[in-house]
Amino acid sequence: VQMAKTDFIRSSLASPRTPSVMTSSRAPQGTTSPITPVLKNSLEQQLACEEVYSPKYLAKLMDKYGAVAREREKQIQREEEKKLKCEKETDELFDSIDERLKSHLKITQVALPEAECEDEVQDEDQPTELPELTEDMMAVIRRAERSRGEVLVNAHKIQITVNDIGTLRGLNWLNDEIINFYMQMIVTRSVTVTGQFCSVYAFTTFFYPKLKEGGHATVKRWTKKVDIFSHSLILVPVHLGMHWCLATINMPSKVITYYDSMGGNNTNCLKCLADYLKEEHLAKKGTPLDLANWSQVIAKQIPQQMNGSDCGMFACKFAEYLARRAKISFSQQDMPF
Repeated sequence: VQMAKTDFIRSSLASPRTPSVMTSSRAPQGTTSPITPVLKNSLEQQLACEEVYSPKYLAKLMDKYGAVAREREKQIQREEEKKLKCEKETDELFDSIDERLKSHLKITQVALPEAECEDEVQDEDQPTELPELTEDMMAVIRRAERSRGEVLVNAHKIQITVNDIGTLRGLNWLNDEIINFYMQMIVTRSVTVTGQFCSVYAFTTFFYPKLKEGGHATVKRWTKKVDIFSHSLILVPVHLGMHWCLATINMPSKVITYYDSMGGNNTNCLKCLADYLKEEHLAKKGTPLDLANWSQVIAKQIPQQMNGSDCGMFACKFAEYLARRAKISFSQQDMPF
């Protein structure tokens, strides 16, 4: 078999094939029949039948893929326009938020002078210095930070987890759970330490937004089992979207006071709470509350925050000091504590 293959190869090299060429079949002399080309190469015959050999094939490709390319360009242009529109809307939204913040935090000449801000008598015996953190306290803090999401404290119908504790770290913003829990701790202290502190009631952080949105009717049932007029001090956490403040209602002194660590002048909050008191008194006592002798005060000579994240801490400390009638003496430097 091997020898046969070798002989065949030698024979092929000795007499190479002549390439097939196209010849013409001529008509016999004296006839007028046209000359018809004859394709001798079978590969050429096969390729001649393919679409890619057609003179119109290139034009067809240009028409097909040119349209696709044009549509793609249009789509890219539409997406670019959509992107620019979204960027513009985002910029406008941030500008709107900035304007709203400036409006909320703007200090105007309407603010009452500090002479009128003395809404209660301060207890000079109340300590103003911050307590020292003991090693036992630090151990509790470290255990809380190492927890894996389980409930650390379950009291006042509020559950506190490590995620809530995390809002107390660094420059994080306090969440509703931390602020509500702290307010309830103040309320509990006023009840357990009888005679030393005034009676305190605290609304949740969800009260003021609901009241502002729908008036007394939307929060009427919130005090179904509570007579707020039997308490000396009412604490109202105020959330302005990106800023925490505190409002208080001092029943004996007949003063509604607004505390803002960024110097805001939210007179609307004072009016909103005054209207609430009138309607709540009507619902509970049967007569509207006469506010002729009441004052609405925006406290100005109070500590101010020096960053954009400690407003929640300031609101909590305002509440804690006011509930003891202690002189407000803390500052921005005390916030890490």
